[in-house]
Amino acid sequence: MNYATLNNLKTWFANYVATFKTNDTDNDHNIILKEDHTHRVCQEIRYIGENLGLNGEDLVLAEITALFHDVGRFEQYIQYGTFADSGSVNHAEFGVDILKEKQVLKDLNEPEQDLIFRAISYHNRRDLPSVESERCLFFGKLLRDADKLDIWQVFTAYYNNDNKNGDGTIVHNLPDTPGISESIYEELIARKIANYADARNLNDFKLLQVGWIYDVYFEPTLHRIYERHYLESIKNTLPQSKQIDEIFSEAHSYFTYRLESIK
Repeated sequence: MNYATLNNLKTWFANYVATFKTNDTDNDHNIILKEDHTHRVCQEIRYIGENLGLNGEDLVLAEITALFHDVGRFEQYIQYGTFADSGSVNHAEFGVDILKEKQVLKDLNEPEQDLIFRAISYHNRRDLPSVESERCLFFGKLLRDADKLDIWQVFTAYYNNDNKNGDGTIVHNLPDTPGISESIYEELIARKIANYADARNLNDFKLLQVGWIYDVYFEPTLHRIYERHYLESIKNTLPQSKQIDEIFSEAHSYFTYRLESIK
C-alpha cells in the first residue's frame, strides 16, 4: 500500500461523488458540502499523523479511512433528503456496505480492508468499543479526531453566518428555539458525550459539539482546537444562561487540564 494506491482511491471517490451531482443548486450544495468535508478531514488526519511521527504506509492507511469515512453520506442524502442518521440510516455502516458492495478496496490485503472498515464503522459512535485491537483503536481515534476538527470548523462558520445553508440540512433541520434539554445538560456536566437523540433544538445541537472535547485523543488535535478557538466560537452564538455557563465552565476546565498535561 502506497501513495499510488491512495491516488487511485481518490480518483474513484471523485468519480463516485460526481454521480450525485444533478445541477440542482440545493442538491449539489449538500453533496459538495460533504465532498469538501472529506478532503479537509484527509488534510487533518495527515497533520495529526505526521505530528505523531507515523510512517508512510500508516499515513496512507489513515488517509484512506478519512477519504471514505463519509462515503455513505451521498446515497443517504439522495435516498432520504437528510444527513440525520436518526431519520435515515447509520451513515458509517451504510458507507462500509457501499465500499464492500463496490469492492472499492479490492487491491488492499484483507487485514488492511478489515481495519479500514472497522475504523469507519466506529467513527460516528458515541464511544469506541471496549474490546478491539490497539492498532484498530489507534486508527479509529485518529479518524474521530480529524473528523471533529473539520466538523467544528464547518459548524462554527455556519453558526457565525459565514456559510449558512438555507434549508437547514446541515443542522438536521432542528428548530432555533429557546432553552436546552435537561438530558443534554446532565450529560455534559458529568463530562460525558451527549446523545444526538436528546437534541431538541439548535442550542442542544451546539452543546453536543461542545461535549466532543471529552472525546479528543491526540496532542496535535488539542493544539488545533486551542488555536482555532472552537469552544469560544460556539459559546458566542448561544444565549446567556446559568446552565450554559456551567457547561462551558466544565468544558474549559477539562480542556485546560488536557493542555497543561502535555506541556
